[in-house]
Amino acid sequence: MNRHQELKWETVQVRLEAHPAKLWSINEMDITEGEPDVIGQDKKTGALIFCDCAAESPKGRRSVCFDHEALESRKEHKPKNSALGMAGDMGIEILTEEQYRDLQKLGKFDTKTSSWIATPDAIRELGGALFCDRRYETVFLYHNGAESYYAARGFRGLLRV
Repeated sequence: MNRHQELKWETVQVRLEAHPAKLWSINEMDITEGEPDVIGQDKKTGALIFCDCAAESPKGRRSVCFDHEALESRKEHKPKNSALGMAGDMGIEILTEEQYRDLQKLGKFDTKTSSWIATPDAIRELGGALFCDRRYETVFLYHNGAESYYAARGFRGLLRV
């Protein structure tokens, strides 16, 4: 409740009933252990904002490279998927740096893992991608080759309903 104190369940229920197709995406977030929760409401559109609130990067979305191009560039030891590919398949967005930092205001996330975040085209065109984590009570932004993948790195998603 601390993530959405001003929202009443009736508001959430009405939005979900008005957009039943979004329930599938929320279910996918849950199945991959993202622990989706409402973290806010868009003041302009009224859309509820659901985000992965698992303490660590969702277990079912780790060991992925950044995007399809990075996945295809690997000649051997390819991961099963990419962060952007999975997010697209699930109907969710990968978090931006700003969204990731805002999420960290609601709790302590990724203290043992890390999460890919949306990467500017200029960085991606040079082969890189960005990720974040929280260490020493600080949110850090890092870079890595987009084709890299680690057992402790996944991604967090966001869904507007």
